[in-house]
Amino acid sequence: MIRARKNPMNNENPPVDEIIEVLRKAPKVALFSHVSPDGDCIGSILAIGLALEKMGKEVFFYNPDPVPDNLRFLPAASRISQELPDSSQQTWMFVDCTDFQRVNLAASQISSESTVLNLDHHISNQFFGDLNWVDPQACACGELAVTLINKLGIEIERDMAINLYTAIVTDSGCFQYSNTTAQTHRLTAELLDTGFDLSRIHHNLYDQKPLAQLKLLQCALDSLEIYAEGQLAVMTLSLEDFQKSGAAQELSEGLVNHIRSLAGVEAAILLKEVGPQEIKGGLRSNLWLNVNEIAARFGGGGHQRAAGCTLRIPMVEAKQAITNAIEEALRLGRDH
Repeated sequence: MIRARKNPMNNENPPVDEIIEVLRKAPKVALFSHVSPDGDCIGSILAIGLALEKMGKEVFFYNPDPVPDNLRFLPAASRISQELPDSSQQTWMFVDCTDFQRVNLAASQISSESTVLNLDHHISNQFFGDLNWVDPQACACGELAVTLINKLGIEIERDMAINLYTAIVTDSGCFQYSNTTAQTHRLTAELLDTGFDLSRIHHNLYDQKPLAQLKLLQCALDSLEIYAEGQLAVMTLSLEDFQKSGAAQELSEGLVNHIRSLAGVEAAILLKEVGPQEIKGGLRSNLWLNVNEIAARFGGGGHQRAAGCTLRIPMVEAKQAITNAIEEALRLGRDH
């Protein structure tokens, strides 16, 4: 039976106070983050969970996939489970997820008696929760998590701060992306005041790349092609490339940024084969192209400058379809 939402709301007036009230009253909370987890979703659920435990709540952490190696240093990361919680968890909070599918769930798997909270910052969010706090202006879910914890009246301690800083620094591209605001820096300063070791976090996140990842990057760069008079850069990775390099799929995260930084490039694409006729695309842009709109044409979404989609067609067809779509968007942008 399809789960009926009890109190669907749009985001004209995010129900922040109602979400706080639900969390205050809940004895148990299950926290969920999306497949192929990144620093934002993992850091955010861990920080929120630690704050809820400080309030005396019983907390369950869930992600469909294992925590990436470079995030296992995060406090409480070992507690994230790949097994779904039991039905006794009446409050389910989804963090950094645009829809149930991002957690490999169907609405029918959630009890109609449960309250679903949706905390996200993606412009493509589907408002699938009973209560939806979605702020596309936030550079990371970590920003919303800081605000949430503050509103719960919980002092942010060192372990929470490490998780929250990781969430914000990774999704803001080390504060380089256009979604970084003055508020981002204010919240980050609050976290730094807890006195954690900043250099150790950056060392774990960015300075400990496995050899397999560099070999995978080599494969990707070997496939590099430039289109649209130098404005579009495209890389592809086949299943054979992953096998040859010895890299897991998760090690392709962030490789697209190597070509996004090419002089003159406005848009960059990484297409990777994850199964027979299953291609995942990572789309990035620099200054003006809205790649969320392009990803949406292929059933995906994300942010204006970073989005993704999945195409269930051969690599050659996927590459042609996405390349054509972005070339057209670049041409129209130049013309207008």
